[in-house]
Amino acid sequence: MVPAARLEDAYRYCDDLVRDHDRDRWLADGLLSEQKRRHALAIHAFSYEAARIRETIHEAMPGEIRLQWWVDAIEGEARGDVAGHPVAAALIDTIRRFSLRRSGFVNLLEARRFDLYDDAMPTLNDFEGYAGETASVLFLEVAQVLCNGADPQAADAAGHAGVAYALTGLMRALPIHARRNQVYLPADLLKAAGMDPDDLRHGRKAEQLAGVLADLREHVAGHLDKALAALAAADPRTRPAFLPLAFVRPYLKALAKAQPYGPVAELANWRKPLILWRFGRRL
Repeated sequence: MVPAARLEDAYRYCDDLVRDHDRDRWLADGLLSEQKRRHALAIHAFSYEAARIRETIHEAMPGEIRLQWWVDAIEGEARGDVAGHPVAAALIDTIRRFSLRRSGFVNLLEARRFDLYDDAMPTLNDFEGYAGETASVLFLEVAQVLCNGADPQAADAAGHAGVAYALTGLMRALPIHARRNQVYLPADLLKAAGMDPDDLRHGRKAEQLAGVLADLREHVAGHLDKALAALAAADPRTRPAFLPLAFVRPYLKALAKAQPYGPVAELANWRKPLILWRFGRRL
């Protein structure tokens, strides 16, 4: 067992980490009840830790080792003082308190192995599977926290929400990914537009890319609509777990005005609390 004072420090660390590196989710988590907020932040801090591994390595093997450390930590097989890692300590405490599926977090880590290499995402279906493992799971696990560990009946809503949220983030991060030789835009869509992954890596064929991105924005909007419709069948307590979706439509509008290769489409920070408030009233 982790001492209570140490666990409090771990949760505070997660709060700071998400605030500094995943501001949209941090703002959304801030609208949750005080008793549940820290656990949502632990889940989102873990997601950030997994996502940032690519940024901290120069070759794949150290990333593989780091991902395996996280797998072992979640499955209870890690060597050393796992509790000494604040995000791991807070996440494992959250998993235990709310009977969360460890397999969901392990699958997220397995999906993140794709990030370590420079392979292109083959198809849109492959990307939707990746989004399900890396983003949909976050909506679903936070929803279960809000239901005090009970089944939130929100798998369908989370599935669509994850694709909408992840694909929006992918389009925003495209200039950054291209500089790192990473290609998340599905190769089948690029091929249909007369492009290939190397065109993205070298910033070529911006006009064709703009068409691909326009189609993807429509695809995102469809998944967003399906996610919100599916919430009708979910436990009502789950709805605040889907507050991060507040930013999807505003980002789509910003992306429609942005150049394909950058700069990154942003929203003014002062607008974000208002966007959340308005979305929350309709959720």
